[in-house]
Amino acid sequence: MSHEMIALLMFSSLLLLLLTGQRVFGVVGFVGAVASLFLWGDGGAEMPFNASIVLLNWFPMLTLPLFIFMGYILSESGIADDLYKMLHVWMGPLRGGLAIGTVVLMVAISAMNGLSVAGMAIGTSIALPEMLKRGYDKKMVTGVIQAGSSLGIMVPPSIVLVLYGMIARQPVSQLWLAGVLPGLLFAVLFIGYIVIRCFIQKDLGPALSAEERAQITWSEKMRLLRAGVLPLIIVFTVTGLFMMGVTSLVESSAVGAGAATLAALANRRLSFKVLDSALHKTLSVSCMFMWIILAALCFGAVFDGLGAVHAIEILFLDEWGLSPWGVLIMMQVSYIIMGMFLDDTAMLVIVAPLYIPLIIELGFNPVWYGVLYTVTCQIAYMTPPFGYNLFLMKAMAPKEVTLVDIYGSIVPFVILMVIGLGLVMAFPQIALYLPQLYFGG
Repeated sequence: MSHEMIALLMFSSLLLLLLTGQRVFGVVGFVGAVASLFLWGDGGAEMPFNASIVLLNWFPMLTLPLFIFMGYILSESGIADDLYKMLHVWMGPLRGGLAIGTVVLMVAISAMNGLSVAGMAIGTSIALPEMLKRGYDKKMVTGVIQAGSSLGIMVPPSIVLVLYGMIARQPVSQLWLAGVLPGLLFAVLFIGYIVIRCFIQKDLGPALSAEERAQITWSEKMRLLRAGVLPLIIVFTVTGLFMMGVTSLVESSAVGAGAATLAALANRRLSFKVLDSALHKTLSVSCMFMWIILAALCFGAVFDGLGAVHAIEILFLDEWGLSPWGVLIMMQVSYIIMGMFLDDTAMLVIVAPLYIPLIIELGFNPVWYGVLYTVTCQIAYMTPPFGYNLFLMKAMAPKEVTLVDIYGSIVPFVILMVIGLGLVMAFPQIALYLPQLYFGG
């Protein structure tokens, strides 16, 4: 059997087993380990073991639990709630103001946690009931929360970009900077759409009533402003210290976790229940990521041994006759298709060993490609009929929000994200300007 056929058999087996509903890391690691045993005999059993040693030697792995803990402390202690109350008071008088504030909240939550699920959970529990209570259109608000929460995998400290950097061997600091302007671009596109849509259809996002605004005094507004700015100060201090070179990546994650804990303690919100919940969720998510990376290393090592990257190159360039940009577009389409069934980490595990070496060989910047990967994941999450975020929203939303509403709510935001993806592809400097400005070259 040729190496190309073996690689195709591994890939098809992987997809087939994933459809059974088994855990991603178990499927990926199983296929990689079994393939190594069949290909190289007893010596192949050392491949998963070597992968685990590589994982344990990755010092940046310490950043994952620390950044995740920072986000959960801020959300579980209610400090993130203060931020939304501030946005509610200050943005509410505008038409669509609460929806605009929700997008800002999602960006802030992304900067606190680095995970889209956290933004979705906070958005559905805090923002969604408030907007529905004030007469906002349910399609509008569910679309806003889904689109805004997807920014969690792009805005620093994005956990997905950390994973991409580890698997692709690219500097996390450059990836974080590369995600800033595209993340803000998408936020501006979302806010612009809300403003225009609510200006045309005033009933979609009514402003707070005059009576409700009159009940809020200036002293109350300033108190909420101080409380809401606190989590933003923590986040930007962490990121700022790292970008200025004062702290390393691991040290900045420790500073963030420590600062979030001290903020919760100072606000008298650091109870045993809060700490216990944050630690349990941190442990659960961190272990999931570590097992996935371990499986990815094993699976990728087998693919490297087979020369599958060379086979993919021959298929795209020689047999199909695609140009480098044609190859890139084909990769993005495959992400969207896989994203209907898999989450971002699973996609990264499957395609990173194949796509990233080819991207570098074709002359594309791997940091820029990391941003394209995250943007396409965002689009895939929200693409019917099987987008990951669609069913997550249905599970968290109240009963009056149907799956049909959720499908309809996301269409304009998917269109905006496709436009944004096209802009980042056509103008790579949107992603590369800050890394080049900061690091040079």
